[in-house]
This record gives sequence, C-alpha cells and structure tokens, in this order.
Amino acid sequence: LKTDGYQVASDYDGADLVVVNTCGFIESAVQESLDAIGEAMSENGRVIVTGCLGKDEDKIRQMHPNVLKVTGAAAYQDVMEAVHEYVPAPPKHNPFIDLVPEQGIRLTPKHYAYLKISEGCNHRCTFCIIPSMRGDLVSRPVGSVLEEAAALKRAGVKEILVISQDTSAYGVDTKYKLDFWNGQPVKTKFFDMCEALGQLGIWVRLHYVYPYPHVDAVIDLMAQGKILPYLDIPFQHASPRVLKLMKRPAHSENTLEKIKLWREKCPNLVIRSTFVVGFPGETEEDFQILLDWLVEAQLDRVGCFTYSPVEGATANDLPDHVPEEIKQERY
Repeated sequence: LKTDGYQVASDYDGADLVVVNTCGFIESAVQESLDAIGEAMSENGRVIVTGCLGKDEDKIRQMHPNVLKVTGAAAYQDVMEAVHEYVPAPPKHNPFIDLVPEQGIRLTPKHYAYLKISEGCNHRCTFCIIPSMRGDLVSRPVGSVLEEAAALKRAGVKEILVISQDTSAYGVDTKYKLDFWNGQPVKTKFFDMCEALGQLGIWVRLHYVYPYPHVDAVIDLMAQGKILPYLDIPFQHASPRVLKLMKRPAHSENTLEKIKLWREKCPNLVIRSTFVVGFPGETEEDFQILLDWLVEAQLDRVGCFTYSPVEGATANDLPDHVPEEIKQERY
C-alpha cells in the first residue's frame, strides 16, 4: 500500500478505508476478528476484510453484510485491487515512493525482521485447520529466501526470525530441489538454508520447529555459533495418548531424549514451547504426565492455552470433551 502511494492512518477518523486482517484458527481468534470488523464498521464504515477468516465469507457477511470486500489469506493482489477500487491510488512518480528500498517496507522495528520460508502444512493435527485454510506445504526457493535475508542485513537488520507453519519440513515438497545463491548451489533444505543463513553474520532465530531427526544437525550449527541457540517447538502435550488423539508427529519419551542430546551438544540452548490443556479425552492422569514431563524437560519458556473448538477441526468429533471449569483449573 505504501509503495502505491497510500499512507497509513493512525486512527479511524483519518482513514479513507480500513483493512482488517483476520485469523480463523481458533474460535476466540474468530470472535476477536469479527469484533474488530464490527468496530471498524462502526467507527469508519468502509471496510475490506482479508486473512484466514476471509475463506468463510458467509460467516463474515452474516454478521457484517456491508463490508466492501472479503478476501482470503495471502490475497495481496485482491486486497490491492479492492483498495484501488474504493480509494484510487495517488499519482505516481513520487520520489518517496519510487525510491523504495530493496528490502521493501517493514512494520517491525529496524533491528529485527521476520523471514517466511514456506506456506501451508502437510500434517493433519486434529485440532488444527491450517491445511484447509493455507493448503499443503509450499516452500519458497532457497535462493529467494537467502536473497531476502541478505537484503535485510544490508538494510541494517540485526536479527532474522525464521517462520512458517512447519519450519523443519522446509523443502520436503520440492524434494530438496537444488537452487543457487551468490553463484553457489544450495539445496532447498532446512539444514542447508540454516547453514547459509549462518554465514550472513547476523542473528538467526528459528520458530515453529518440529523435532524431526534432521534437526540434530542444526544443533551443531548452534553449538558452533553459526545461528542462535534457540528453538521454538510446539510440543503441545506430553501424554502419548493425547498426542495420538491430536495426531502429533512426536512421542514424549523421544522428545525428552532429543532435548537431552541437544543440550549435551549445545549447553546454552534455549527451548520455548506451547501446550494445550483440556483437549478432548484428556484425563487427570494425562495432565499429570504433562506436568511431570515439564519438570523433567526443564524448558526455558512455556506458553499454555486451554483447548478451544475450531470449526472444521476433526477434534470436535472426539468423545469426552473436558468441561470448561476443569480446563481453567488445569490452565
């Protein structure tokens, strides 16, 4: 929008149009998105809706029938066309627009930036609807990823946060296709990408990593100081029975062994994770297994959520849903 000459207003009164970026992952996020649309309609009245929830246009229009346009996730061109339709772009040839830096315009602070390496996910976790919203895994060419990272470094970025829905699966969909960067061959593969990023001389932090076997080699890069000794791993639970109900690609005993091995290789490794309590069928015994696992794992940072039904998720059909008051007790 900025490169087309538009300015970002600081409040509703100063805006000709409001773009609401939504989330449709869990019910609380859906409600928050619908509330945000309602607020924008009330305060401004000219609203374009985009993001994951945009896939369910009927739900949005049922509550907010007068929104101007509804688009889906990553529908950048559709959003731009809608904005152009309702608020014509300013004249071109503005030197402040024509001289857009090569790294583009970011909304994060100057010292760090997000680097998205893929879209979608090949897993079918029962509580999640990301594959139905974003599709299966589609990895960016590694040359493109590395060039963006290099451009961010040239722009003064000191830390890159690597993100995707499943970072450690990067390149699986391409069968680790060979690409080129700086004239050198590089495979579209998790380790190879991390190794190349580690050569840039800036901090590289990995998010949303599953504990696949090939992650072990990346720990070696951390031990060597090539990338930050940090992993964000969504373990979600520790009870084997609950993990099976979730259809998670990990086993609690194996992950404890992994964590032990990783810390032996890289003693200053920091691990962050998130967990769900109150998943359908979770018993007191399952919950205690999770608590015991956390004591043994000694993770550095932990986030916790109560299970929330998601429309379209297969977990909704599981028996023995946990009462809300018990969810809150466990939380």
